[in-house]
Amino acid sequence: MVKAIVGANWGDEGKGKITDMLAESSDVVIRFQGGANAGHTIINDRGRFALHTLPSGAFYPHVTNIIGNGVALDIRKLVDELRSITDQGVPAPNLIISERAQLLMPYHKLQDAYEEERLGGKAFGSTKSGIAPFYSDKYAKIGIQVCDLFHEDRLMERLTAALAIKNVLFQHLYHKPALDAQELFQQLLALREEIRPYVGDAVGFVHQALKEGKTILLEGQLGSMKDPDLGIFPMTTSSHTLAGFGCVGAAVPPTAVEDVICVTKAYSSSVGSHTEPFVSELLGEAGDELRRRGGDKGEFGATTGRPRRVGWFDAVATKYGCMVQGATKVALTCLDVLGYLDEIKVCTGYEIDGKVTDVFPVTPLLMKAKPVFTTLPGWKCDIRGCKDYESLPQQAKDYVDFLEAHIGAPITMVSSGPKREEMTYRTPKL
Repeated sequence: MVKAIVGANWGDEGKGKITDMLAESSDVVIRFQGGANAGHTIINDRGRFALHTLPSGAFYPHVTNIIGNGVALDIRKLVDELRSITDQGVPAPNLIISERAQLLMPYHKLQDAYEEERLGGKAFGSTKSGIAPFYSDKYAKIGIQVCDLFHEDRLMERLTAALAIKNVLFQHLYHKPALDAQELFQQLLALREEIRPYVGDAVGFVHQALKEGKTILLEGQLGSMKDPDLGIFPMTTSSHTLAGFGCVGAAVPPTAVEDVICVTKAYSSSVGSHTEPFVSELLGEAGDELRRRGGDKGEFGATTGRPRRVGWFDAVATKYGCMVQGATKVALTCLDVLGYLDEIKVCTGYEIDGKVTDVFPVTPLLMKAKPVFTTLPGWKCDIRGCKDYESLPQQAKDYVDFLEAHIGAPITMVSSGPKREEMTYRTPKL
């Protein structure tokens, strides 16, 4: 059985907590896309952890954690992350790195930074983690796979071919120094030895696990709005953030995916450039207050530390996000954050060129959209730590009912705080 946990929105929805919860009853947890450019925050008995590459099953000794072939693998960051959790007393996780995964190279990070510098005021707000250049190279077929590390003649050949292109860009477009193939080659050989114990046939392992009836959890990064095909292009990431891509990035057959758990916050948040349309954004003092109260330590990126943009719940975007993910269930996080408000707004429509729609549009129209809000009463009390949904204030339950009706997907879990046990379970009305 395969379950996927993915984001309905811009990322930062609280997927780490949900994945951590479901990982406990899983046999295999797979990261299937993205790189170390975003993180999942997990709070457990051992402390607070921000994972960037490791799957969220890393804290359970019975779980096999897999870095799938769809991941942009930054070996240095992975090794440092492994060391950071073991230094905090976590036993070394069971880990398989797919031999088919591709390497995020130092020149990808350089190219990312150089391009943002070149774009200046029109920059995409990249984390400069090298993600866009990595996926460009992957699909241009000049990427380097993990398996290439163990075939040195092929590795040098692949590296030389890639640098023939990169050095032209670096020297003549960005006016930066060229890179030396031999120096990079030696760095890669050293990194190879650090991951050697983990590299394996992840594809074969996953299919054998399916034959044995194991429970497999697919862990997505970011959310629907960041998908390069179905998101807010070009203000997206460069890997596919949809559950459907798990069939490629984790090498599971489409027929095996039974559940898609879509995670969304009780309000909206996004890390990214301010050039990206964010229709329900809350600015000024009200936005600062929500940002300060949000998440478990405020709304700041788990990887970058950048302040997130915040806004009211966007039902138009979330309905679309759940639709393209194929959500079978929705987990609503951070409901407790809104307890300070007298009234809570929900964006239920977009006004575009004088007409109101509840259909999420393409980017040129989205950039013209103005929010249409419905105002609901707040519950004006602290619900953090509540574990019984029925004991929540009626206004809080009415708010959840309202969201469910507008996104068209069943909300089955409602989070009342950042800790894994701060969760309530709800019978959906859809």
